[in-house]
Amino acid sequence: MTNHDHDMTLVTGATGTVGRQIVRELLERGRAVRALTRDPARADLPDAVEVVRGDLTDPESLRGALDGVTGLHLITFGGPYFAPLETGPRIMELAREAGVRRVTVLNGGGSTPLEKAVRAGGLPWTVLMPVEFMANALEWAEGVRAGDEVREPFTGRLSAMVHEGDIGAVAAVALTEEGHAGQVYLITGPEVLSVRDKVDTIAAARGGEIRLVELSEAEAVARWRAEGQTQETIDFLLDVYGNTPKEGRTVLDTVEKVTGRPARTFAQWAREHAPAFRA
Repeated sequence: MTNHDHDMTLVTGATGTVGRQIVRELLERGRAVRALTRDPARADLPDAVEVVRGDLTDPESLRGALDGVTGLHLITFGGPYFAPLETGPRIMELAREAGVRRVTVLNGGGSTPLEKAVRAGGLPWTVLMPVEFMANALEWAEGVRAGDEVREPFTGRLSAMVHEGDIGAVAAVALTEEGHAGQVYLITGPEVLSVRDKVDTIAAARGGEIRLVELSEAEAVARWRAEGQTQETIDFLLDVYGNTPKEGRTVLDTVEKVTGRPARTFAQWAREHAPAFRA
């Protein structure tokens, strides 16, 4: 641990699934946290957090937010349609001017302009590359509450899904301790699960059976179109579900190596979120 207990860490994307966990983990480590959001009134973050208005698509809006900041967490997408951010070079320039000492960036699922800017930005950086979030299972909550049912294609697909809290924990360590510069951390959970495994685990946590209905590829495409998904997104889902890359279904010990404690299980996540699956 460093001795900079009062150093400020700026978390962008602070109201997102991972951002909230990074904020929580930093607070637990006794760090001062500033959270960047486009709408502070809706942030709903702990009172100890300094919430500031800013937008990564407008780097100049970060000037005040970066004042006194030594650790910076960045996301790679922004704006109303979550387009890849092109503002990385200017953000990194402002970070250097502010005296930032460490930067983490959440990988956006492939090469992105902002991640490239972070790597080339002249500051110690760490890339966080999580596999599927356990929180993705919340997409099933409405169907489970309404009809005790999960409808999914490719139910045999395997995932080493990771608890979003563990992504936050790895980020918090990288933002506050030495020894993580230049690392790309592929972050997984402690087990490989099929869709059936996940559904059964949620059923046990909520205390009621859940039917798993396998959709054909055509049925899945029709549903995604009805939900308004773009063809690009549909093609991505078909590929990642039908041909899950090895990285997405292989357990690594990154969480334990970086944080000193085992990765959290999906059973633990399911217990934490059981109310979401009860009518």
